[in-house]
Amino acid sequence: MAIETEDIKYEESFIKNTRGFKLFTCRWLPTNREPRALVFLCHGYGMECSITMNSTARRLVKAGFAVYGMDYEGHGKSDGLSAYISNFDRLVDDVSTHYTAICEREENKWKMRFMLGESMGGAVVLLLGRKNPDFWDGAILVAPMCKIAEEMKPSPFVISILTKLISIIPKWKIIPSQDIIEISYKEPEIRKQVRENPLCSKGRPRLKTAYELLRISNDLEKRLQEVSLPFLVLHGDDDKVTDKAVSQELYKVALSADKTLKLYPGMWHGLLTGETPENIEIVFADVISWLEKRSDYGNDRFESELKQRNDRLNFKK
Repeated sequence: MAIETEDIKYEESFIKNTRGFKLFTCRWLPTNREPRALVFLCHGYGMECSITMNSTARRLVKAGFAVYGMDYEGHGKSDGLSAYISNFDRLVDDVSTHYTAICEREENKWKMRFMLGESMGGAVVLLLGRKNPDFWDGAILVAPMCKIAEEMKPSPFVISILTKLISIIPKWKIIPSQDIIEISYKEPEIRKQVRENPLCSKGRPRLKTAYELLRISNDLEKRLQEVSLPFLVLHGDDDKVTDKAVSQELYKVALSADKTLKLYPGMWHGLLTGETPENIEIVFADVISWLEKRSDYGNDRFESELKQRNDRLNFKK
């Protein structure tokens, strides 16, 4: 499917992963100019790209960027049991395979490539960066899942009991948890839209999914000092889903020479869509400014970073 307006061309398609599941993919392209750079979206747990990240993509396209998205297995329009993550590493491999192939197309080889991940998508982005650090030119981490907020976790006793049940009932929705939608989006109308979106998962997480989210967030928290790619990390000061303190620690200890932290007083978890229009404008001003400084042709920084990236990749070959 393709839809073209005056300034944006939107296209949808499907690919297959190595396990035979059909995965939904999409892209938003500027119709009136060559893209400044490529931006790859990684959505959060239970979410999807074509609706919940549509406004984000369109803002970026209007700023001159080509934007690509995909729904993970078990999410959105992709095949698989709803919101079931049997192995987080396989999910990351699916994203890596698809997005790497797009970057390696002839028309994209000389474009800067950035990732943007929300919440669990932030964890996906960090693992993509760990998997191939020389390949990516930077990452935007929006309330990244480097650690799940303590109030969101079951007690250690409950976790120990549930862990023993994973091999028996991995797909059961028995994890006691707060209503994530309720505490993620400040604006009631946005909460209503997410609840009414049939592509978004609601209710309790499945047992193995929760285990995988906890496993990955614990792993990321222990290895923050290994992060080396350029990044912008954004976190709401009143986030009750992921821990802002770990975003602050990421900024402090990461190896990255180019790193920026933005904390937003009074804002919640859903910074890109769930805040007031005024707050969303503030956040996107920071996002687009960060991207522009690292992607404009003729910009000395852009020319230098693109050459360094291609030199690294050519050396590895």
